[in-house]
Amino acid sequence: MTRNSKISYQPIAAMLIAAAVLSGCGQTSDWIKGRISASSEEPELLGAAEIDTYLTELSQIASGDPAAQAEVFADASSAAQLTPSPSTNLRLGLVLAIPGHPESDPRKAQSILREVMTQDLLLTPAEISLAIIHLNSVERQIVAETETSRMREATSRSAQNQGRINTQRLAAAEAENRRLRQELASAEQKLEAITSIEQSIRDQD
Repeated sequence: MTRNSKISYQPIAAMLIAAAVLSGCGQTSDWIKGRISASSEEPELLGAAEIDTYLTELSQIASGDPAAQAEVFADASSAAQLTPSPSTNLRLGLVLAIPGHPESDPRKAQSILREVMTQDLLLTPAEISLAIIHLNSVERQIVAETETSRMREATSRSAQNQGRINTQRLAAAEAENRRLRQELASAEQKLEAITSIEQSIRDQD
């Protein structure tokens, strides 16, 4: 091979090497980008229900339609029993927490939601927010119901006490009326006796 032919191949070889290096750099860059993208994504939680599902059911419960309320409760209750998980238990707890329907049970909802919150690593941030909001709501509801019950009992006791006082007062008034009637009758008898005596004296005169 001549010197000229060696020189003519050198640019070609350099170009091939440069192309290979650039190609490798491009692939490496794409892989790094893919890794960064993958690492920035939140891990998907298996079995985590879409937040829209919860909101739709809560809307149906709050709508006041007895048939829809019964269907949502039956669905949520069955899911919690057949496939128990933080998400299905959260779903049931939320349904029980909504007031104004036959299956509403604040104390049971409180118990379920508290248990769900101990497994927050298996819930999405949206599910955790829902659990916290409704747990706070049922706890306030329980406090209000307890206070209402206490006031109702106090009012009932007060009414009973007042009733007993009124009964005692009425009995005392009736007894006083009987005493006064007896005194009046006795006075009338004495007056009649005196009148009779005076009449007898006048007749003798």
